[in-house]
Amino acid sequence: MTIYHFVGIKGSGMSALAQILNDMGYNVQGSDVDKRFFTQEALEQKGITILPFGEENIKEDMIIIAGNAFDDQHEELVRSKELNLPVYRYHKFLGDFIQKFTSIAVTGSHGKTSTTGLLSHVVGAAEPTSYLIGDGTGRGVKDSQYFVFEACEYRRHFLSYQPDYAIMTNIDFDHPDYFVDVDDVFSAFQDMAMLVKKGIIAYGDDAYLQQIQTKVPVVFYGFDDQNDFQATNIKIDENGTTFDVHVRDDYYRTFQIPMYGKHNVLNALSVVALCHYENLPGDAVAAQLMNFEGVKRRFTEKVVDGQVLIDDYAHHPTEIKATIESAQQKYPDREVVAIFQPHTFTRTKTFLNEFADTLKEADVVYLCDIFGSAREDSGQLKIDQLMEKIPNSHLITEESIQQLSEHNHGVLLFMGAGDIQKYQEAYEAEKTSI
Repeated sequence: MTIYHFVGIKGSGMSALAQILNDMGYNVQGSDVDKRFFTQEALEQKGITILPFGEENIKEDMIIIAGNAFDDQHEELVRSKELNLPVYRYHKFLGDFIQKFTSIAVTGSHGKTSTTGLLSHVVGAAEPTSYLIGDGTGRGVKDSQYFVFEACEYRRHFLSYQPDYAIMTNIDFDHPDYFVDVDDVFSAFQDMAMLVKKGIIAYGDDAYLQQIQTKVPVVFYGFDDQNDFQATNIKIDENGTTFDVHVRDDYYRTFQIPMYGKHNVLNALSVVALCHYENLPGDAVAAQLMNFEGVKRRFTEKVVDGQVLIDDYAHHPTEIKATIESAQQKYPDREVVAIFQPHTFTRTKTFLNEFADTLKEADVVYLCDIFGSAREDSGQLKIDQLMEKIPNSHLITEESIQQLSEHNHGVLLFMGAGDIQKYQEAYEAEKTSI
């Protein structure tokens, strides 16, 4: 029996894809480093074998799917070539795989994961749906009509996909280790738009997305009057956010989501637009929006000794701003404390002033040392240079984490794309040991 072997199976996309193939009855295994990642829990729950890297993992009658973090000189890929095995990069395999379904790509500089999770939750209640979410979550349904997946723009990998539909949430400058500027980012999205086969749902208040040229219909959503789908009359209460939706100026219906912040309204509005375009029942859409429980590492909350601890993937100034806004709206009477770990030296250097300006919106700021990615060896930048731009900010380590207990009944936002979770885990361990 053919085995699908994943080189780097703990990567968020790789983990999700492995789960999908496993759910659909394929024989799946993978390999990775020994370090534990949050993605592997789901793999273990599904009984998917995870091996340490080694050329002995590679055997005849395998199909190899390789994560993009590993070059062709990786020992397992060298062995695969020696055995003349088929080797697919993650995005190339996914691009072929989605052609079996009505595929919906969710892309954009920010909001991809949350929107993909929400869309799969809503569409899946109406029709059989498989999905791949960037938080490492994947589900495969053999007779799926729809396949909802997150499509990342980094290194233009999303140009391997030719989806039926694409939701485009926004265009912003990010990944400065690859993209030159925001115009370079726009050019990537423009190229991607030309690959979409049926229609694009785009955030119409984004000046760049307004310029997108494509061969298929574009439906715009947003807050401004010119959008095809417009959210108005936004209200916040202890249960979340309600808003009215107008479709080309005509009132459609009122929706409620259990989240806060304008970005979450926009995510939900994009889902409403896609479902309306596909003629999915409005009642079912409204019901699913109301009971959505979120995705991993996106405003994930827990209460510890009277404090609210929130784990969030925010690692770009735009995302940090949205996370702080959500916390302030949900907990207007509590102190909002930002604990931020910058992710990559290039991003921190490029957006140093923007990080400072955004973090100042929290009541108190703690900074962790910069987390360098696998694609960066080191950087000359030091965390002190960000601290200097934020009055009354503090450096924090795992050893000094207990000082967060001073913020009684505060909302502690642990934000970052590196290993910020270890700081939260260390704090929780300190709290329970007292």
